[in-house]
Amino acid sequence: MDAAELKRLFVQAGPKWERVQEIRIRAGRPVTFLYEGKECCLPGNAPADKYLIREIMEIFSKHSLYAFEEEIRQGFLTIEGGHRVGICGRAVPDGDGLRTIKDISSLNIRLAHQIIGCADGILGWLYENGDLKDVLFISPPGAGKTTMLRDVIRQISDGSCYGAGMTVSVVDERSELGACFKGIPQCDLGRRTDIMDGCPKALGMLMMLRSMAPGAIAADEIGSQTDLEAIRYVMNCGCRILATAHGNTIEDVCRKPVLSEMVRSGMFSRYVVLSGRPSPGTVAGIYNRELKILWNP
Repeated sequence: MDAAELKRLFVQAGPKWERVQEIRIRAGRPVTFLYEGKECCLPGNAPADKYLIREIMEIFSKHSLYAFEEEIRQGFLTIEGGHRVGICGRAVPDGDGLRTIKDISSLNIRLAHQIIGCADGILGWLYENGDLKDVLFISPPGAGKTTMLRDVIRQISDGSCYGAGMTVSVVDERSELGACFKGIPQCDLGRRTDIMDGCPKALGMLMMLRSMAPGAIAADEIGSQTDLEAIRYVMNCGCRILATAHGNTIEDVCRKPVLSEMVRSGMFSRYVVLSGRPSPGTVAGIYNRELKILWNP
């Protein structure tokens, strides 16, 4: 199978691309894709091979893989449109890190979807008397927390009936929120938003606080001790935090060492839990600082 045949099979399968979440290509295995939370196979279950993977990587890098060497070392690259391509293969160590990844055998193409207005139904719960609260979005992988946070950032930045527009700094460690390609965000995060792309969260939060004077800082998938310390420092400086974390329920988060400390100390005033059922972005509940339910759809 080559790239042209792969494209033909996708056309034959007929998915609506705005509903495709990811495409997985593994050498020696059928190509699969995640469609509205369900795994699907291409017609005929045709297996991929290393030559197809190599061709796709050449297309994504515009035949200049060397230019993406730094991203490949991190295990992914971001392509035009903001789509993120996860990479697996033979790791080449370099001290405590990696020099590169060779003999690439698996690709996970995560399609960037911006859903303008998906946060409309929850935005009012994130404010109190016109004052934005510190918010943690909780969901299992693929349930829509990043997409939801992205739209919240846009609306907070531009302003709404709930509050005036605010300067927002985004620390986009894995290039998922802004989906930057060559430094340019492919997603609309609002006109008062600044993005630090590819920077570790804790370091980036402190850098943005000191250099960009934000009213709020946003970061995806927090959970380390260094994240906690940086968030505490940011909050003590009067800056709001918007963040996401993995978890199936609010009780699940309370069982995780670092996140439970954040909950016990009352760092966040709002918790938005997404279930992903029946579809990504479904809100299971919104809780206050004391974990009392504010809204149960």
